[in-house]
Amino acid sequence: MSREFSKIKESLASWSEIRQLLRGGEQGQLVPVVIPKDRRGFAWMTLIFLALYFAGMAALTDFTVPAALVALFFLVVALLTMWRRAIIEIEEGTTGVRSRWGAIVSTLPPGRHYLWLPWDRVDAVVDTSTEIPYSAPIVACPTAENVPLKSIEFFLKFRIVDPVAFVRTIGAGNFDLVLSSAVQDAIRQRSRRVHTERAYDLRGSDVGDMQDALNRQLGRYGVRVTGANIPDVQLPDQYQQHLSTREKVAKELQAYEREWELTRKRRIDTLLMEIERAKKTRDARVVEVKAAHNTARKDVARMLEEQETEAQRVRWEIEARGRAELTAAENEAKALRRLADSYRDNRAVLQYELARRRLDVGATLAEKAPQPLVVRTQQGGGDSALSTLLLAQLLPQISANGKRSVAPPPPPTA
Repeated sequence: MSREFSKIKESLASWSEIRQLLRGGEQGQLVPVVIPKDRRGFAWMTLIFLALYFAGMAALTDFTVPAALVALFFLVVALLTMWRRAIIEIEEGTTGVRSRWGAIVSTLPPGRHYLWLPWDRVDAVVDTSTEIPYSAPIVACPTAENVPLKSIEFFLKFRIVDPVAFVRTIGAGNFDLVLSSAVQDAIRQRSRRVHTERAYDLRGSDVGDMQDALNRQLGRYGVRVTGANIPDVQLPDQYQQHLSTREKVAKELQAYEREWELTRKRRIDTLLMEIERAKKTRDARVVEVKAAHNTARKDVARMLEEQETEAQRVRWEIEARGRAELTAAENEAKALRRLADSYRDNRAVLQYELARRRLDVGATLAEKAPQPLVVRTQQGGGDSALSTLLLAQLLPQISANGKRSVAPPPPPTA
């Protein structure tokens, strides 16, 4: 790591050396501003005086033609010299600062320009397009615990945006002092806010606030910081040993943590496998329970269906029997109603039949009525014993025959 600040200076050089100085610097130092040497001089005035002298000779002596030619020659050479010395070429990416009688009057953009008047000149050529790198290693920066850091490397890039303000206000040599002082102040303020154990966090950290602060300080000089960072931080040797011990302990702790993490993962995997196995067993038992439940539900459904079918059959039988009995009763009622109607309609016929049967029964009874039996005995005397005995034997037979011959009348029919 570089242990020296970058140096900024301005140089005095001829126009042919300006490009090399602006792009490559001088002896390891940055050269953003070059003061060009004035190459015009007053040699052309000598040629003008010679041309006037020979013009006078042509007018006052007999050597008119040769003197006039020589005067014309010197005049042409003087004009060519004056034209050539008046050409100013400003390189691309740079800006020329034009002055008149020592006062800055304007800037010259890149390209060819002509300065005919001898009191017009280019005071400086400023690089306004290149982002100039600047490195600043700060030594012994104290931290929040007042521990001086070995060094902090700070790197920034800046660009000159206002060449007139830069040249007229500060100049390259003074700007180097101002920039180094501002960078040191910013770095020390940042290190004061950092704890020593976190000093390495400054590497590559966000330094936008530092860049803004530098822009506020350097903006008056026509300079703008375009980028900044902290590439490296070095701690004191004793503290580095302390940190190395801490890092070793931290690495061992990380190794133990990784080992414990692997052990924990293995145990977790084992538990997860057991849980999965238990889940599968539980799922199998749940399936069995569901199958038994479904079977029981099917059996109950079949039993209920059979009972319902039996109940339906019994209900149908009862309904059929009741319906048959109802139909029979209805038919019987209809028959009785028709019979009653028939009795009502055939009452006269029944009465006639009854009367006829009465007559038939009377006739039958009359025909089968018992006939008197006269037993004649001997006149003038009582009954003999023989006749009495015979009568007693004949009377029962006659009475039985008479009963068989007399039958009851049949019942009336419709």
